[in-house]
Amino acid sequence: MIISNKVLAALNAQVGMEYEASLKYDAIGSYFTLEELPQLAKFFFKQSTEEREHAHKFIKFMLDRDAQVAIPAIPAPPVTFDSPVAAVLEAQASEKKVSSAIHSLYELALSEKDHATAIMLQWFITEQVEEESTIRQMLKFVQRGKESGMMTVEDYLVDAGEGGKSDK
Repeated sequence: MIISNKVLAALNAQVGMEYEASLKYDAIGSYFTLEELPQLAKFFFKQSTEEREHAHKFIKFMLDRDAQVAIPAIPAPPVTFDSPVAAVLEAQASEKKVSSAIHSLYELALSEKDHATAIMLQWFITEQVEEESTIRQMLKFVQRGKESGMMTVEDYLVDAGEGGKSDK
């Protein structure tokens, strides 16, 4: 079955959103590097790589279905943040935006009777539950770190192996 124009446009938009999230995480990782918080930087650079992998999954899916990939323009990420908490809040907002877009794309695929896309999106729906949970935990750690010192967060991340998040 050929991907409908509506679903294809939404898939291409999602590729752009995944790349936008990747760039945002690179910006957050850079911020933490300049703040001399290398474990937080490492965590966010790893998240950036993961978001690029997500974009590639969407691209491969479209190509496997002989559909045209059209990567949209990607907005520049912020370059500074008011605080570590503000940086992680930016990441949390990004994850919520991606989750919402994936849910909308899933509903569109169902309405267009594009079962292959709907099935593929189930992986992303599950992934976003994990992504939002990870960022929510990181936000709590950073908020607590604000009270006890960011080095406590750094120590936790070293002990937990990059935030305690397991590799997929």
